[in-house]
Amino acid sequence: MGRGRAKAKQTKVARDLKYRTHETDFGALAKELHGEDSHPRTTDVEPVEDEWADYADPRRRAD
Repeated sequence: MGRGRAKAKQTKVARDLKYRTHETDFGALAKELHGEDSHPRTTDVEPVEDEWADYADPRRRAD
């Protein structure tokens, strides 16, 4: 029991999504899908030296 109210809400949301007109920013969508960053990150952080690098296995690649 209790499914009626939830189903009615889902139906309402589905109808809103189907019939409401959307103003889609396709430029922003394309940037997001292609991985273009709209907020460039700063790289002012100094690299951290690995204190265990001398003990690493030279046959393994560091990716």
